[in-house]
Amino acid sequence: MTTKLKLFSGSSHPKLAQEIAENLGVELSNMQISRFACGEIYAKPLESVRGMDVFIVQTASENVNEDLMELFVMLDAFKRSFAAKIHVIMPHYAYARQDRVATPREPISAKLVANLISAAGADHVITMLLHADQEQGFFDFPVDNLFTKKLFSDYFKAKNLDDIVVVSPDAGGAKNAKKFADKLGATLAIIHKTRPQANVSEVMHLVGEVKGKTCILYDDMIDTGGSVVNAAKALRDHGADKDIYLVATHAVFSDPAPERLAAAGFKEVVVTNSIPIPEHKQFPSLKVLSVAPLLARIIENVHNDKSVSSVFNS
Repeated sequence: MTTKLKLFSGSSHPKLAQEIAENLGVELSNMQISRFACGEIYAKPLESVRGMDVFIVQTASENVNEDLMELFVMLDAFKRSFAAKIHVIMPHYAYARQDRVATPREPISAKLVANLISAAGADHVITMLLHADQEQGFFDFPVDNLFTKKLFSDYFKAKNLDDIVVVSPDAGGAKNAKKFADKLGATLAIIHKTRPQANVSEVMHLVGEVKGKTCILYDDMIDTGGSVVNAAKALRDHGADKDIYLVATHAVFSDPAPERLAAAGFKEVVVTNSIPIPEHKQFPSLKVLSVAPLLARIIENVHNDKSVSSVFNS
């Protein structure tokens, strides 16, 4: 007998969960999530999950700590309800940037979160564009780290832009930027920057030719927006075409990012809905691409014991 698939949503991104359900052709299962007067979280599936393949959509939003605690409580509820397998769909992985000890006495919080997800009862994590691919090794069970370069390349190919150069806003992102450039048949440029402190960057050098070209800044996430706004200014100072596009998978958009990005003169800021973007953080040049069809295909393949690499590596 085939194990039945059940899709549940936490409170961090119900819209994405609903889109995934529609793409899968299933109903989103009922989950009760509430708070006690003291703020403690209560979560309970309102239907049986015994012996079933359970998928939970819970991303890291602007309420990241609440999102995590809610996820842990949900996982414990499913584990104690005898779910056959529990899969966490966390498009934006929490604490991903804290992935190493850069200065003495720092925590590796990305590893801590992996430990907590495992201890709470998860069997598998599906995420998107981890800050470092090596973070998959923080888990002792399978992790699918999905790439979004095909989603973005299909979008830009349809625009038929001329003389494109893909620009990595830092040396660390050059590898992913090169893969994206190859998909577009574009050249690559790299901006070298320094970070005197967290969320502060200074552009030092530009490697590559951008004069007169249409630039696509390609990054994994946009937090406060300072780095990419400085990068765009550096590109214009080096004679880039007035049409500069910004692409990033995760739109964290911590203040004052929306204002900075709106004022920076980007032709478009293209992101995914891995994180919900409330209306007050949206602006005219923002374009949001949905990852729901990709995640639905991954869920379907995982549930049917089929390979997923052909889906996100294509």
